[in-house]
Amino acid sequence: IDVFLARSLLEKLYLFQYPIRPASMTYDDVTHLSAKIKPKQQKVELEMAIDTLNPNYCRSKGEQIALNVDGTCTDETSTYSSKLMDKQTFCSSQAASNVSRYAAAVYKKGELHLTPLHGILQLRPSFTYLDKADAKHREREAANEGGDSSQDEAEDDVKQITVRFSRPETEQARQRRVQSYEFLQKRQAEEHWVHLHYYGLKDSRSEHERQYLFSQGHGFAENTELIKSPSEYLMMLMPPSIEEENDKPMAPSNVLSMAQLRTLPLADQIKILMKNVKVMPFANLMSLLGSGTDSTAVLRCIQQVAMLVQGNWVVKSDVLYPKDTSSPHSGVPAEVLCRGRDFVMWKFTQDRWVVRKEVAAVTKLCPEDVKDFLEHMSVARINKGWEFMLPYDEDFVKKHPDIVQRQHMLWMGIQAKLEKVYNLLKEHLTPKKQEAQSARPLLVSGEQRVNMAKAKVKQNYGQLEKEFQKQKAEMKSNDTSAKMDVSNIHIKEEPVSDEELMDTSAYKGMNNGIVNGLHAVEDSTDSFNGHLPGGCIDRVAQELKAFVSSTFKKQFVLTLSELKRLFNLHLASLPPGHTLFSGISDKMLQDMVLDTGCKQILVPFPPQTAASPDELKVYALWEAGDTYDQHRQVLLEIFSKNYRVRRNVIQNQLSQECGEDLNKQEVDRVLKVSFYSVVGLIQL
Repeated sequence: IDVFLARSLLEKLYLFQYPIRPASMTYDDVTHLSAKIKPKQQKVELEMAIDTLNPNYCRSKGEQIALNVDGTCTDETSTYSSKLMDKQTFCSSQAASNVSRYAAAVYKKGELHLTPLHGILQLRPSFTYLDKADAKHREREAANEGGDSSQDEAEDDVKQITVRFSRPETEQARQRRVQSYEFLQKRQAEEHWVHLHYYGLKDSRSEHERQYLFSQGHGFAENTELIKSPSEYLMMLMPPSIEEENDKPMAPSNVLSMAQLRTLPLADQIKILMKNVKVMPFANLMSLLGSGTDSTAVLRCIQQVAMLVQGNWVVKSDVLYPKDTSSPHSGVPAEVLCRGRDFVMWKFTQDRWVVRKEVAAVTKLCPEDVKDFLEHMSVARINKGWEFMLPYDEDFVKKHPDIVQRQHMLWMGIQAKLEKVYNLLKEHLTPKKQEAQSARPLLVSGEQRVNMAKAKVKQNYGQLEKEFQKQKAEMKSNDTSAKMDVSNIHIKEEPVSDEELMDTSAYKGMNNGIVNGLHAVEDSTDSFNGHLPGGCIDRVAQELKAFVSSTFKKQFVLTLSELKRLFNLHLASLPPGHTLFSGISDKMLQDMVLDTGCKQILVPFPPQTAASPDELKVYALWEAGDTYDQHRQVLLEIFSKNYRVRRNVIQNQLSQECGEDLNKQEVDRVLKVSFYSVVGLIQL
């Protein structure tokens, strides 16, 4: 069937829906007495005749209604001139706010012609004549009660009138007045009625107008909207309604169906499980995910929604308290709740016990919120405090040292933020001794301690002696020539002021044997001093060089502090077992920066500056191969002489050195591209 779009009656065609007609009324040409419309409001009133001769019509009731409305006298203003209710008024209302998906169709000779509807109006009976009858009744009662006596006329003395000037209307008051129901009703009443003439179904004028329902031109050139594929055509004809586009139901928060859970992606499964369980060992998580699940993928996903505490995984605070939410107890925003819960989690990385009063004193949160934090991950013990609910998971710590180290670095960053926010004292940072919280303290005499120390020294001395003799024998066997291969000899350098290790090693304050689940081992410090096996040095250098190059190509100027922060973030994003986890010192990082074509800019900062030494070391990429190389070099020369420079001085210097007349916008663009990362130190 060929489909055509008719445009002749576009924005003129309405669909009227009449109510169920009574037996005494027929919707034909004779019954339509008059019609009028308000175009802007799309409001129509139709006056239709009632067949008073129909046997179903109650004549006595019709006479009573006419008498109540018009009274005994009849004139031109009377509603019912025949003293009988012989007509009914119908008033329209919009059936649908959006009628763009509806059309009137005419089928003729194998062709379907569609005309879009401009409106769908439902006609309902109007009972305004009852209001008129009530008004007549009130007038008659007022006339009977009122008396025109001379005494009343004498009492009509002069009355005092108070004159008040209206205040100037504010913008807010005007908006409230415009949006009020009274104002809208007044605006609707101000629109004038447009009287219409009704043409019957068989009238020649109606027959003429009916021809406009057919498309005037059958050529496809005029109907380009319908040159679509069948699926596109159906989508245009019946677009999905907004009400029908319901989102897929979210996974339940309290009750989980394992069959439904395993149909979700792995990341969503882990997030839902951790959000409900709060604390879980890694072995339990793997058992819930089912057999055949890749443990490496699980480790990658779990770090997005949880943090490692004593070898167990605890759900992150921002997962439980999303942005733009608040506490159900105190109304505190989610950001403050996340900060307080992070403090509780961090305390459990230091110790197995946490005191509720101490948490409340530091976080300044209400007791209900603090109790929720503690119940998520610990159990209350009488006269002791709150103990972490799961035992220390040594198996996971031994199997995944890279994950443990990465989580430890993340906790160091969280600790630094908590120190700034809560102004933590030394007593908060130092964990309490386990002996003080032990139910049965172990008493050791002085003699026993001396004997234990001697035995430990003998044991360590024996091990060291064996290792020394083994290394000595290997050196003698390899010493076959006078020349020595120095490529495999690594000199251990003690870190000094400028060569201190980056903050990727174990934190010094965590001396209780637990560093976020990482037990300190005596021979584990070599990996943090940059001493690697011979085959790993080149790979570490390549990885470090790739990181430095890509970082300075994105941000051309960086302080050492910012570079270290970006490097820590880069480490946190690397997979387990990466070569960069062997430990990178500050000197290695600075040497690599200079090897990649960067230069250190000696900015003359004032002596009284509060910046740290790492923030005062500024490195810049001298040649990036872009259009701003010359401008950037001029800027670096300027800031190597003074740390505070006015913009007009920079603009003049750039114009002289580069031979270009740069405007203010171009200078700002050069500054933004070149000095984005040190804008807090170098002031313009």
